[in-house]
Amino acid sequence: MMTPLAVAKAYAAVQKAAGAESGLGAGAPAQGGGFGEILKSAMADASKASKNAETQMSNHIQGKGDLVDVVTAVSSAEASLETVMAIRDQVINAYQEIMRMPI
Repeated sequence: MMTPLAVAKAYAAVQKAAGAESGLGAGAPAQGGGFGEILKSAMADASKASKNAETQMSNHIQGKGDLVDVVTAVSSAEASLETVMAIRDQVINAYQEIMRMPI
């Protein structure tokens, strides 16, 4: 189960990634894309990290890579996946709360 602290850290990481991608500072409001762009960015980062981990594992198996690089890539992929899962869980919780609201 995700703790509130882990969710807050995941949210901060996504906000930081979205701000860095758009060239905005940490305190500047995002223009345009909004939540959909943040989700796309988080998914793209998780996919890229996963592919990098697979490449590092393949290189290590072929004797071309270092074990430290494999462990680092796998840890990065795991962190990205946990971020995406935390966002997904929060979106599902928000949707369920909205569905429970009386009309």
